[in-house]
Amino acid sequence: MAIELDQHDHRILAELQADARLTMAELGRRVHLSQPAVTERVRKLEEGGVIRGYRAVVDAGKLGYAIRAVIRIESMDEPLLLRALESSPEVLTAYDVTGEDSWIFEIAVRDVAHLKAVLSRFCQQAPTSTAIILRALREHAPLKPLPAAEPEPPPPLAAANKKPRRSGA
Repeated sequence: MAIELDQHDHRILAELQADARLTMAELGRRVHLSQPAVTERVRKLEEGGVIRGYRAVVDAGKLGYAIRAVIRIESMDEPLLLRALESSPEVLTAYDVTGEDSWIFEIAVRDVAHLKAVLSRFCQQAPTSTAIILRALREHAPLKPLPAAEPEPPPPLAAANKKPRRSGA
């Protein structure tokens, strides 16, 4: 369930999504609020579950993970899948999805041999397909406020007042 946020909250979220390491003083300066006011708003956003956490975005390539890939799994017994996930630290994200696939994972591996080893944990249990990520066009995009829902326009007045015609005369 969405909670009501005002323009200050949206500006705070935009700034924190761009740089979560801002001090409360700097964040307050950027959104034109005092440090105590912005600190209280951030606390409320955290307690309300809007801000779920803070993290460092790490370059996988600099850690030796040269390949990122997406694995799509048609269907797999969930307890079996969860056990395979526990033994697969290479899985960065795991989604339970609708459609032809039941699960989609994003993984990071060193090389093709490592990719094959990770795939073997899943493809022995269920049909899979894999796509190697060549480049990311967008990652970690900031969430912006949804536009206000516009009410449906009423039917045209002329159509609402028309009387049905009689056939024949």
